[in-house]
Amino acid sequence: MYQNKDYLPQNSIQAMFKKLLIFVLVSLSFTICQAQETMAAYIGEWQGKTENANALNLDVTIKRLKGKNSQFTLSNTKEIVSHDFQFDKEINLVLDTNFVFSGIVNDARSEIKGFIKNKGNLYPTTLYKSGDAYKGKWDLSIVHYLQPQSLRLTIKESNIPNDEYRGYPILGGLWCNNFKKENTTISFVDNNTNLEFEGQLKGSEIVLNIGLLGNFITKASFRRIVRSKVDTRTNKYAQIRDGWEIATKGMTLRKMEEDIRNDTLVGIEGVLVAQKGKIVYENYFAGFNANIPHSMRSASKSISSAMIGIAIDDQIIGDVDEKLYDFIPQEYQYTKDALKSKITIKDLLTMSSGLDVNNKAYEDNYQESDNWLKTVLEAPMVKEPGTYTDYGSANPFLLGVYLSNRLKVPLESYMVDKLFSPLGITNYIMNTDDTKAIPYFGGGFRLTPRDMLKFGQLYLNGGVWNGQQIISKHWVEASFKRHVQLQDRNKIEYGYQWWHGGYNIAGQSIETLEARGAGGQRIIVVPALEAVVVVTAGNYRNRKSYLSQVLFETHILPKLVN
Repeated sequence: MYQNKDYLPQNSIQAMFKKLLIFVLVSLSFTICQAQETMAAYIGEWQGKTENANALNLDVTIKRLKGKNSQFTLSNTKEIVSHDFQFDKEINLVLDTNFVFSGIVNDARSEIKGFIKNKGNLYPTTLYKSGDAYKGKWDLSIVHYLQPQSLRLTIKESNIPNDEYRGYPILGGLWCNNFKKENTTISFVDNNTNLEFEGQLKGSEIVLNIGLLGNFITKASFRRIVRSKVDTRTNKYAQIRDGWEIATKGMTLRKMEEDIRNDTLVGIEGVLVAQKGKIVYENYFAGFNANIPHSMRSASKSISSAMIGIAIDDQIIGDVDEKLYDFIPQEYQYTKDALKSKITIKDLLTMSSGLDVNNKAYEDNYQESDNWLKTVLEAPMVKEPGTYTDYGSANPFLLGVYLSNRLKVPLESYMVDKLFSPLGITNYIMNTDDTKAIPYFGGGFRLTPRDMLKFGQLYLNGGVWNGQQIISKHWVEASFKRHVQLQDRNKIEYGYQWWHGGYNIAGQSIETLEARGAGGQRIIVVPALEAVVVVTAGNYRNRKSYLSQVLFETHILPKLVN
């Protein structure tokens, strides 16, 4: 028999075959496990870090601000987005249905005051001239769950019937969009920022690429949080150059801090107290800090009221007796009838329009409709305007629409020029209405707790901050007046988007004026004690938003009184 030197004995072939079979079976088993792996194994809280600590602090650059040769660029260590556009007098660059850059160049052409409109959020960014370019920043890490070295990813069980997967990744307590899973690969879009996430489930680790408009920004690696090892220490911050002065002798609130740490006061994220114009207490919890804008929810309504007052001071609006329909766009005038024609600005400020917009059908659904303004204005009238007070967000939403139609400049620019800039407020986010065009006056602002405190101090000072009269004293007094009783809120007395509160401490009766928002957001002005208190919290779905009031009444007010 011919002996080929490459010929292998039978026993060698069998040995190789067995090894190959074992390899195939192991590989197949691993692949099947991957394919069958569900999100159930990943339910829980995860903390991540980006590759670069500044990866989400993006550079915004505009070059060659001249005609059609102008260029807009987003970058970090590398270019992320670049787009040419034509410049006339103002910039309105649409990169995507969810992403627009708008800006106004000042007369000296030394700066551009701009806004990035991203997924219904307005981020302010001022670009300053540097050579032949204008440069600024867009810091996405001001969103609390996008801190670059402490990103938060929560995976919860799905509540959707017959859903294919048991869990979804969510960021910051919001559901994601467009979740997809194939084997160990997942992808989703953050519901709030429109950032795109795509990557791998790796057992003890989740590795995700983060992108925007289909372009890569950075990579992040997440590890599971072991709850017993979470750092529950508070975060104190020293002097920040924002106009606030720190009192030499501060306030001690050890029992309150203990109750927050052991979850007796669950969900509290920030507590600040100012007295006689100085900060006497400031502390942050649950990963928050002084530089993170916090969702104010309906506490934003008090800011909306302030803007109406400023517009009256500027004689853009005559007075609160002006009629709503005088400045409603023509295309919606068909909704006007004998009763609706009587609705005034005062009726909207006091939740007394008479529109049936605060029942469950409208309050829950107008923001989910294709056209918010149409849905609200088509609501039937159930009361004569000014005769019945029913709390909700649609009335102040109409205030925003009304004011926007009175202005010759964008509403957000007017707010910056007249309120935010004079207060030194630069680190904020504004939510927009369904058109993504104007700030949402029904509850759409995110300010840092320090800036919320500043807004309360402005009202305590009769409209003055750092010696400048920003809002007239007359408007502050009118806003604080007891105009109505909220019929659906135990007849609590209400001003122009300010709640009246009353407390009994050590035999004393203490009256307060409060901006209140869902989840436990509070700006509490205490005129008799020359104090302002801010509490921020995350109690949105657990029915414990009342704990912010408990905290104020139990821990802070006794200290202020004594």
